[in-house]
Amino acid sequence: MRCVSDSTRDHWWWRPGWRAGRSFYTWHVTFGENSSVRALVDRFAPLLERIPTMQPVAGEGLHITVQGIGFTDEVARADVEQIVTATAEYLGRREPFDAIFGPPAADRETIGLPVAGSELVRVRTDLQQAIGDVWGAQCVPERDARFGPHLSLAYSTGEGSISELQQLIDEAHLEQLKVTELISAVSLIELNRDHHRYEWVEVASVQLGSGR
Repeated sequence: MRCVSDSTRDHWWWRPGWRAGRSFYTWHVTFGENSSVRALVDRFAPLLERIPTMQPVAGEGLHITVQGIGFTDEVARADVEQIVTATAEYLGRREPFDAIFGPPAADRETIGLPVAGSELVRVRTDLQQAIGDVWGAQCVPERDARFGPHLSLAYSTGEGSISELQQLIDEAHLEQLKVTELISAVSLIELNRDHHRYEWVEVASVQLGSGR
């Protein structure tokens, strides 16, 4: 019988390939200052103040991870430009859509809101197709990886009980929280995690529906 751990762990452990000073090309959905999603930071602040092992995500750090490309020291800039061009062709044929976030849930490394619906899955398929057009289908990173789009509001920095975290979410009357946000673009970023937070520089932004 498989035993599933109820304990959180530090989100900032060095995953394979990562080291200090190294950055990664990845496609994310990011959120501007006027996004309704930014209001979630204040909404969750009182709860997160009670949980010393959970590090809140700042408004400018909110994102949805969609599709990785590779470490910046391993991917040629010319390839990046071709991938962006191919991506614009695919996403230009896809309309912006409303994403529904929630309800919040705790897991081993985060407190976050899952994104309902299949639209982001289709966007990810477009991104993988664009990468495959440049590198070949067999060389698409994360091609067979499980994809569960979500918005992280806090990252774990140590050990805690997942079930107790979920109970605190429920007691704060956040278990029914849902937020709707229009997704109209996907950003290619250079992502860094040196300082126990995600920091990035935007390389390109591709609009949905621009080709219609």
